[in-house]
Amino acid sequence: MQISPTNTSSHLNKVSWAGLLISVGIVFGDIGTSPLYTFTAILRENPIDEIIVLGSLSCIFWTLFFQTTVKYIIITLKADNKGEGGIFSLYALVRKYRPWLIIPAIMGGSFLLADGIITPPISVSSAIEGLREFDPHLDTLPIVIGILILLFGLQQFGTQNIGKVFGPAMLIWFSFIGVMGVFGLSAAPWVLKGLNPYYAWQLLAHYPKGFWLLGGVFLCTTGAEALYSDMGHCGRNNIRVSWIFIKIMLVLNYAGQAAWLVNHQGAPLGIRNPFYFIVPQQILGAAIVLATLATIIASQALISGSFTLISEAMRLYLWPRLKIVYPTDFRGQMYVPGVNWVMMLGCIGIVLYFKESKNMEAAFGLAVTLTMLTTTILINTWLYIKRVNIFVISFLTILFLTIEIAFLIANLKKFPQGGWISILLGFVLMYIMYIWTRGRAIKNKLAEFEPFSEHIPVLKQLGNDQSVAKYATNLIYLTSAHNSNLIESKIIYSIFNRFPKRADVYWFLHVNVLDEPYATRYTAEVLENGDIVWITFNLGFRIEPRLNFMFRLVVEDLVRNKEIDIISRYESLSHNKIRGDFNFVVMKNFLSYENDLNWTENFIMRNYFLIKSIGLSEQASYGLDTSNVTVENVPLILNRPHEIHLVRETISN
Repeated sequence: MQISPTNTSSHLNKVSWAGLLISVGIVFGDIGTSPLYTFTAILRENPIDEIIVLGSLSCIFWTLFFQTTVKYIIITLKADNKGEGGIFSLYALVRKYRPWLIIPAIMGGSFLLADGIITPPISVSSAIEGLREFDPHLDTLPIVIGILILLFGLQQFGTQNIGKVFGPAMLIWFSFIGVMGVFGLSAAPWVLKGLNPYYAWQLLAHYPKGFWLLGGVFLCTTGAEALYSDMGHCGRNNIRVSWIFIKIMLVLNYAGQAAWLVNHQGAPLGIRNPFYFIVPQQILGAAIVLATLATIIASQALISGSFTLISEAMRLYLWPRLKIVYPTDFRGQMYVPGVNWVMMLGCIGIVLYFKESKNMEAAFGLAVTLTMLTTTILINTWLYIKRVNIFVISFLTILFLTIEIAFLIANLKKFPQGGWISILLGFVLMYIMYIWTRGRAIKNKLAEFEPFSEHIPVLKQLGNDQSVAKYATNLIYLTSAHNSNLIESKIIYSIFNRFPKRADVYWFLHVNVLDEPYATRYTAEVLENGDIVWITFNLGFRIEPRLNFMFRLVVEDLVRNKEIDIISRYESLSHNKIRGDFNFVVMKNFLSYENDLNWTENFIMRNYFLIKSIGLSEQASYGLDTSNVTVENVPLILNRPHEIHLVRETISN
């Protein structure tokens, strides 16, 4: 039975004007602001030359074709998980077939989060630096930092209302960059011949430094991964149809910038931005305001995407549990305070360290390249599961890996200039995910289980034993046992040995996280005439396990079906039809001093419990009210120390 209606994928293939507008506003913000800095990054250290300009335009066009259109729009968007997309949704689809895929999933998620810290600073800085066309000596740092603080500060209030302007604003933005592209293209329309792949080959094969320019070219497609993550919000076909318009506008703008560049050959680009040079002087101020708004919207989409990514990682047990707030009733909108403020500090740190967008370009691109590589590995497995022809799979995998490895090598040139920051951020996040998953695996491996059926008669006797003080009318334990055939030894010890806990009804709850995103189902086994109840919640990896609320719904359902009776069994209360009390018991592990660990195990487990101490407590992570929760500390013993042979001495008089 479902607790609430589940999400379906029926909206994926629908196309509507509203859906198209939402797609334009949410999905393409990152890739849509790339014209602000892509050509600048390519030509920053090179004199403007026709071969570079036409070759770069060709590389940009074919990168958008192969990486964005073919890989993501045509192929990857097919890999929906009950209507949802993103690297963790894709991992949830394939993890049961190849467990080792947790490695690329962790890598991809970590570097995507790292990109979320780098993208807002470079996007906002690129837009604000347009003000230097009016004042070349303007210090843009305070303005950029102020915008970032305001942006992150608004997250706690939700974005339901301001989100309504995203679509119209980005529609204006894309129309604007397309028109400006046509305006710039009028000066040298012949540059469109650069769309011929011959010019890309000429740049890469014959120009001395042509290959290394791919590090700048890659910036044109950095938003492709976020495009896949937003499939659940907008629908697959809405994204595909709107991409036709988006790509045309992007190509026109890049071509317009190329036309301006070929008319200014010989001199280095320096700090000039060809994006603003194709804008008429009369509307330059409006263009800067519009570009700033577009970069804020793009940053907002990345921030919201980071919240979703962390939420999915928590549900899949790849990240420690953090507090999640739902500021509005808009579906899927959430706010993770800890992540928000860490991202804000990270963005401000990036701005203060690099100071200008031209310096940030070095840190930009490496993280996304690694994310795309991991997505290629995961999508390869998905295609195999879908029984696609092995030759087609091999061709596509080799094609994408060749392109992405080439981009990766070219981006590695940026490592000493600041690329190390994105790699460092990614590895810090990978470290947290690795420690969390490895420590949890070690802990779960040590869990001891016993046949539950052997203890049912004793539970029944304890419940009827009047010589033992009643602990609770309804006693509820959270268990990791997947079914009622087994029960953890520590729960049995807690009930019988630690302090005998007599109750009228014993409840055992298990949460099973499914590979689909929005499932909300449960099963219930009522044993011993309602004195023992086993409930399994089958929840999607995007569902917050609010057990207090969900358990109450289940109890009401069972009462309605007359499967249980929750009226208190105290005579006076029973006579007046008063419901009995409910008490949850949560078992909390701690690392015992009795352990005799080697260096590796000691390092992993101590760091695991350190990370766990920063996250939410067990009762908070499961949405339990503290008023009716008892937490019992249980020592975790990995390796007992060697036996100590004690010799009893005789006491001499």
